[in-house]
Amino acid sequence: MSQLLVIFDLDGTLVDSELLCNQAFLDLLPSLCETTEELVDQFRGKKLSEILLEIEHKLSYSLPDGFEITYRRRVAELFASHLTPVEGVPEMLQTIEYPYCIASSGPPEKIEHALTVTGLAQFFCGRCFSSYTVGSWKPDPGLFLHAAAAMGFAPSSCVVVEDSPTGLEAAKAAGMHRLHYAPGLDTARNAVQFRHMSDLPAILHSIEIASAH
Repeated sequence: MSQLLVIFDLDGTLVDSELLCNQAFLDLLPSLCETTEELVDQFRGKKLSEILLEIEHKLSYSLPDGFEITYRRRVAELFASHLTPVEGVPEMLQTIEYPYCIASSGPPEKIEHALTVTGLAQFFCGRCFSSYTVGSWKPDPGLFLHAAAAMGFAPSSCVVVEDSPTGLEAAKAAGMHRLHYAPGLDTARNAVQFRHMSDLPAILHSIEIASAH
């Protein structure tokens, strides 16, 4: 049996969704005078309800009733037409030698849609865990701990692959190994940083060797 479980974040780690999720805000709220890149930097890894409160503060007015439903509908439209896997992810998943799963803050319907649109659903049958079903949102470690228990692994045997500070904080709180996927220039966040998914199998192998000693 493998000594490691790999727990993947979804948005920004496996699927290239961050810009699309924030483009939906700009499409629906043209008075937001910021770029998608700026919104990504501000909102990456945060819970949607917290993001909506921040947006209300920026705009100095309350969002209309039902805005979350409208927003999620717009995201789904953008996913259907533009969502792609992060570069190198399909090839990495075909070669990785360790069991793996997804632990995402998104609702199950969004996770399923993203995986289906990008062709990644085949890799994660029955191995997706959502904050909305577990009742725990990053940076609380509950989602990662739930995924580890469901997959039959101790936290110390888990490696979390994340792109956000919030997710890395949750992994640290859970007592898990942390890998920071940062394809652009970024500062280290008390985690091993890597920039391309093709590097991941070798990093995981080195963690397994180190853990065995």
